[in-house]
Amino acid sequence: MKLWDKGYQINDRIETFTVGKDRDLDLYLAKYDVLGSKAHTEMLASINLITQEENKALQEEMDGILSVIESGKFKIEEGIEDIHSQVELMLIRALGDIGKKIHLGRSRNDQVLLDLRLFFRDQLEEMGMSVGHLVEVLLVQAEQYKDVLMPGYTHMQIGMISSFGLWFGGYAEALIDDLALLRSIRHMVNRNPLGTAAGYGSSIPLDRDKTTRLLGFEGLCVNPINAQIGRGKTELQMANAIAGISLTLNKMAMDICLFSNENYGFLSLPKEYTTGSSIMPHKKNPDVFELIRAKTNLLMVVPMQISSLISNLTSGYHRDFQLQKEVIFPAIFDMKEIVELVTWCVPNLQINNSKVDDEQYQYLWSVEEVNRLVVDGMPFRDAYKKVGMDIENEDFKPVHTHDHKHIGSIGNLGIDRLRNRLKDLLEDK
Repeated sequence: MKLWDKGYQINDRIETFTVGKDRDLDLYLAKYDVLGSKAHTEMLASINLITQEENKALQEEMDGILSVIESGKFKIEEGIEDIHSQVELMLIRALGDIGKKIHLGRSRNDQVLLDLRLFFRDQLEEMGMSVGHLVEVLLVQAEQYKDVLMPGYTHMQIGMISSFGLWFGGYAEALIDDLALLRSIRHMVNRNPLGTAAGYGSSIPLDRDKTTRLLGFEGLCVNPINAQIGRGKTELQMANAIAGISLTLNKMAMDICLFSNENYGFLSLPKEYTTGSSIMPHKKNPDVFELIRAKTNLLMVVPMQISSLISNLTSGYHRDFQLQKEVIFPAIFDMKEIVELVTWCVPNLQINNSKVDDEQYQYLWSVEEVNRLVVDGMPFRDAYKKVGMDIENEDFKPVHTHDHKHIGSIGNLGIDRLRNRLKDLLEDK
């Protein structure tokens, strides 16, 4: 069955190519297609384009389809083009001519847009909560290890003292920034495209505000041309948010791979989180974080893939849009899995509490000595030169003390401020 069927058979090879992976990916949209149809049918009854009796029959039948979807037994039958055709076919089988009325005032264009926005809205909410949970886990680790010092690096060279509290807290705040973008995109997604039809509205007197309320949208996609232009732009913004989270987790994964190396030894993974070598019996490899690094690298190019699909297109619908599902759906699922895995692994990192006492890190304390001389009254440039000359002449004797007090330093991580910002973001509906 095809909603556009006009009585002729499309070539099998052409059909296979044009349908692509849509039938498989449409299963993720099944629930949303039915929910959208329920709201649309309710609206049609309210403007007297179907009777209340017809509406009741359609609502009951669609509730039954929802139950099948929730049980995991729903499928798109062989020869059925997409989720929209499958649902409509099921209604026609059950209700006859009543089922044929459900597409009144709609196009597959606004049906697809609606299904995707409902799906993306839920996925954004789930991703947001998962990222928020990871931030909280990192902040707990920051508190636990706030007094455990570690080297800080610039240019991958020893710089000055840092702490594991600062390190964990830095990634927590980076993810809060990523979450802010993710939450802002949810507001953009949460607007109702239903009723824009094929991209130019409809002569049917639809009550678009009613479907907006029924589906819990913040408001309407008012202009139908903009609704179609928005397809692709929505996916691109989501891809940018995923890429931002990926960049943060990519850096964290690289740090963990590096810091767990025997030459650094700042932390280690539980042995059950590592893999071994087929030839070197001592090896405990951080494969999980290497794969997180690799997967996040791939996710960071998703915006380019989306941009390539939607560029150089005029306004209105194009079949090119279909391929976005093959890019953005796996990206969403991979992102959620990675965030959950990092959340699970981070509390089990084993931290080395005494690494900075090693002589190789003595110059970490040079900045502390400069600052001590400045506080005692010496001009900064003179203090800098004195400590520099002491180092050159091998006369530098590090004093392993520090006095960091300002907000955002190793002595004052500002965790409460970060928690408050996280709370504000998560409560912004």
